[in-house]
Amino acid sequence: MHGMTEEELLWRASMAPRIRSRPPSYQLTLPRGLLALDVAAKLNCDPNVTARFSTDYGRLTAAAPPAAVLYPSGPEDIAALVRFAYSLPRRYSFAIAARGRGHSVRGQALAPGGVVVDMASLSDGRRRRRVDVRMDGAKRYVDVGGEQLWIDVLRATLKHGMAPRSWTDYLYLTVGGTLSNAGISGQAFRHGPQISNVYELDVVTGRGEMMACSPEKNPQLFYGVLGGLGQLGIITRARVAVEPAPRRVLWVRLFYADFATFAGDQELCISMAAKGFDYVEGQLVVKGGLDNSTFFSEDDAEKINALAGEFDAVYFLEAALYYDLDTATLINKRLDLLLKKLSFVPGFAFTKDVSYLRFLNRVHYEETKLRSLGLWDVPHPWLNLFVPKSRIQDFDAGVFKRILNVGGGDDPPGTVLISATNKSKWENVDKMTVAVPDEEVFYTVGLLRSAATMGERRRMDYQNEQILRFCDEAGIGSKQYLPHYAAPAEWRRHFGDKWPGFVGSKRRFDPKALLSPGQRLFASSWNLNSSVKA
Repeated sequence: MHGMTEEELLWRASMAPRIRSRPPSYQLTLPRGLLALDVAAKLNCDPNVTARFSTDYGRLTAAAPPAAVLYPSGPEDIAALVRFAYSLPRRYSFAIAARGRGHSVRGQALAPGGVVVDMASLSDGRRRRRVDVRMDGAKRYVDVGGEQLWIDVLRATLKHGMAPRSWTDYLYLTVGGTLSNAGISGQAFRHGPQISNVYELDVVTGRGEMMACSPEKNPQLFYGVLGGLGQLGIITRARVAVEPAPRRVLWVRLFYADFATFAGDQELCISMAAKGFDYVEGQLVVKGGLDNSTFFSEDDAEKINALAGEFDAVYFLEAALYYDLDTATLINKRLDLLLKKLSFVPGFAFTKDVSYLRFLNRVHYEETKLRSLGLWDVPHPWLNLFVPKSRIQDFDAGVFKRILNVGGGDDPPGTVLISATNKSKWENVDKMTVAVPDEEVFYTVGLLRSAATMGERRRMDYQNEQILRFCDEAGIGSKQYLPHYAAPAEWRRHFGDKWPGFVGSKRRFDPKALLSPGQRLFASSWNLNSSVKA
């Protein structure tokens, strides 16, 4: 604790779980007034139930379980719970976390000693929201519940020949969960992230108010909630932009022996207009790194692994062209023209022709294989960063080559995504809470690693700390995506100029800091009142 400010000491103290252990009877005590509400019948305090809500996908955080789990039938149940918590004196108040799939990796979806709202319960109620495609002038949109999975949204909209414009790589996540962060994938360079493709939201604020918001109506709440890490409200409905869906996808992976060429081609691809690729991402591969891939044949995987062994590590650019049956005869010519502009290793272009649904749901196929091998439900010490284009070469040299020692180490680095995007397509990002680098082109770097043993987890955690320290000391100017910080000063630095506005929105919409305690951002109202200070 030496050298910490008084604010940081209080902040750490406030993070101690309000309920540290269960009494011998395993009966958790809830405020008496809560049990008198109608919503009390939808609370479950069974220790076997609450224990399931004390961990997340990351399996890295050992937290006390919530005191109860709420299974709401509608948004009004969530609002009633939050209103009650807000009405209590501070000493009796409790924190609330909305949980979709629990796909956070550092405990962000947890509420130790508080109440977790099981958002999936909304899909089981009689008032389950239908996915209906509608028109409003030139706007085509779909209204979806915050609890709905993107895979279900996709299947429903495809029945109308439509689909949302922007996606995440993994579709078994909730609408509210991804919109509370950003929602990014290989379409972001063209359409922006998911948060830039929303027209309207319904939100339950930290005061228990049910509010509709848009760029015109309650804009402070609208822009604050998008990318706001669940700090200002719980998303119960989103109006999402859609467009006509293609039928087929020509899916290609191109391999590179050096990083500079790989990065240059990726930046060229995202600079192209409508005649370029519809999707662009990148990935690092070391020898043996393709052993679990469902994209390549065994012969192709062996060929690529040999290339990776020759150069220690290789990179592939993953791209896609969307098309319909009436343009099928032209799509291969279009691909040939694009490939002539790129400098991948000759003979290392691999293609697949798949349905649009199969392409967007590609990670699920990888998930199925990893589950069969027992490699899915293990700790995930992930680290996701936004890195400015001007420093991506330094990042490659300092992180991939030195810290991770790709190609030279005994263990492969796991899945490493390296994807460029255009900030200009992140519409209204300056008004939103989410923090990105201050350059037109920046990269999303995702170290999506799994730890089969405690030793692997410690090694990966240590490497993550080294990477963050390197970025800080070298002045890389990176920003964490799905951020996790240990002190208020780090959060202030992360948000930079956005921090005072974020604090102001928190004071307005969640002044008692009830929501999303697992983010470790505003641990209590005293922190909120003092956190504007530099």
